[in-house]
Amino acid sequence: MADFIKHNPTSFPTALFCEAKGLEALSEALEAAGVSELRVPEVKSVSERELVIPRINPGPASDAAMTMLGEGLARMHGVRQAHYGFDSDNMIGLSPQKNRLTDDWGDFFLNDRLGVQVGMIGNRQVRKQFEGVLKNSGSALSQFLNEHCDHPSLLHGDLWSGNVLFDSDGPWLIDPAVYYGDREADIAMTELFGGFSTAFYAAYDRVYPRTAVYDTKRAVYNLYHTLNHYNLFGTSYLDACRRNLRVIETM
Repeated sequence: MADFIKHNPTSFPTALFCEAKGLEALSEALEAAGVSELRVPEVKSVSERELVIPRINPGPASDAAMTMLGEGLARMHGVRQAHYGFDSDNMIGLSPQKNRLTDDWGDFFLNDRLGVQVGMIGNRQVRKQFEGVLKNSGSALSQFLNEHCDHPSLLHGDLWSGNVLFDSDGPWLIDPAVYYGDREADIAMTELFGGFSTAFYAAYDRVYPRTAVYDTKRAVYNLYHTLNHYNLFGTSYLDACRRNLRVIETM
C-alpha cells in the first residue's frame, strides 16, 4: 500500500505529533473494545513537518459501511475510561485545544472547552455577552452535564464527515482531536455539518442508545465547534453560536 504524506497545515510545530498520538489512542481504544471493522491508519513516521500514514483508496459510504461505523464507534464509546480530559494539549482543526485530567466533566467542558473558545473571541462586545451567559448559567450547565454523562469515553473529538474515510472494506477514522468525555459530544458533531446516514445512527443506537436529553446536549456540545469556527473563519458562524448559546442561557 502506498503512503500518504500529510504536511503540517498550522503554525504549531507539535500539531502532527498531537495527531499521531490521537490516532494511536483511537487504535488502542478500538482494540480494547474488540472492534476490527472500524479502523485507524498506522502512523509510519511523524515530524514537525510531515505525518506519514498508509494511503486509503476511497470507496462508497454505503449503508453497510455506515453501519460498521456506528456500531464500532458505539462499542469504542462503551469502554469506560479513568478520567475526563486528556494528559496533554492537542489541536482541534487549526486551533490549539487545552486539556487536563479531571473527574469533573461539567467543569472541564465549561472551562476548558467553552471558556477557552469564548476567551479567544476578538470582538469585545460579543465576548462579553458570551462570558456573561457562561458566568450566569455555568453552574447549572456543569451540573446538567455531570448528571447526564455515564462515564468518560475516548472521543474522536472532531467527528465530521471529512474525518471519516471509506474504502472497499469499510470505514476509517482520521484527523482526530481526542480527549475523554461524554460520548454524545462525538455524536453531536456528526450532525453539525451532515454527511452521516440514518444507517449510522440506527446502528449506534442499537449498541449504545443516546440519552433522553441528547437534543439539549447536542446544542451545548456543538457550541464548542461553532465557536471554534467563528474564531477561525469569522462572522458567518456567529448566528449558529448564538442559537446554541440560548440553550445554555435557559438552564
